[in-house]
Amino acid sequence: MTLTITELTTVAEHHRAAGLITKIWGRELLEPGLIRTIAHVGGYVAGAWAQDELIGVSIGFFAQDGHLHSHITGVLPGARGGAGHALKRHQREWALARGVSLVSWTFDPLVSRNAYLNFHKLGARAGSYLPDFYGTMRDAINAGEATDRIYVVWDLTAPPRPGVDPRDAIVLVGRDGDEPVRTGRVPERGGWFAVAMPHDIERLRTMAPGTAQRWRECVREALLTARELGLVIVDVARDGWYLLGDEN
Repeated sequence: MTLTITELTTVAEHHRAAGLITKIWGRELLEPGLIRTIAHVGGYVAGAWAQDELIGVSIGFFAQDGHLHSHITGVLPGARGGAGHALKRHQREWALARGVSLVSWTFDPLVSRNAYLNFHKLGARAGSYLPDFYGTMRDAINAGEATDRIYVVWDLTAPPRPGVDPRDAIVLVGRDGDEPVRTGRVPERGGWFAVAMPHDIERLRTMAPGTAQRWRECVREALLTARELGLVIVDVARDGWYLLGDEN
């Protein structure tokens, strides 16, 4: 598949972007006029194209301190496999060309593919854990769930961080099939710790909502407790583990 990333500048493209977002999330989240306005006032509106089909979109606006906040990025489920990363690389070059070196966004801490992209591939850092950040949402992805989010900050000029070997980490939350398992270990400064994510939270939300809720509670508790002790997410393993260590 030949993938192209471009800014979306026309009214027709903004309508296509709004329609794609509705298709991905199962509900209109951004109407075309708002996307048009964000682009008109200098915000970031870009799309991923497979030939002439729009398969991904990313939209951001500038925060009070001048950094870019990436509000929404989505790719059609059947077209995943590099489009999200390509959109982020385009976003990086777009921001740097405008003298902007920081980009922020939020994401669901239970979606392991996004965690891996954000922390391991891009090298973003966790700013804070935000329990039920958006409150009740009614789209097909988030309906009926607490909307916990991790707020991440991406320093576009920072050098890559070395990865962490998961074998060096003490497990705080593990897996037993689809179920989360609290190990009873207590995090402390000076060590490496691991917190599992579910293999497929989207499937669990549909097929086993009680299990999805238990994952939410376990991951929230582990990450908030670690943060209170000065531990932060330093990496994410490809198979869905947060790796935590000292902040400095």
